[in-house]
Amino acid sequence: MYIIWYMYHIVVVMADKPPRKSPVVFYRTRGGSEVVRDWLRGLPEKDRHALGQDLMRVQYRWPVGMPLCRAMGDGLWEVRTSLPGHRIARTLFSVHGDRIVILHGFIKKTRKTPADDLALARKRKTEFEA
Repeated sequence: MYIIWYMYHIVVVMADKPPRKSPVVFYRTRGGSEVVRDWLRGLPEKDRHALGQDLMRVQYRWPVGMPLCRAMGDGLWEVRTSLPGHRIARTLFSVHGDRIVILHGFIKKTRKTPADDLALARKRKTEFEA
């Protein structure tokens, strides 16, 4: 019975509603530069496309869990992206109200997320909240 209700809910009830889109905002320094956007623009096209697809999934489906997103603590989240060439990228973000704020991005080289990258994202998060 639950399956019938669920299918009805998905097909009939949710079909009338447009997908909810959370606005994505890139962190800006006090000088006005968007360092994460500049980092993204410096990547090869295929890498940019993969990262963009995952950010779009988060934007339209928030809240999202594993394997796409993982909580890093203190309101910080990471988008986990597999890049061509068996590389891994991480984009760190936080949610403020209805906005998703992209704080930091990097190509992962070790298994564990570097403490320096987490500290930088947390610093930017506190700057954004101030």
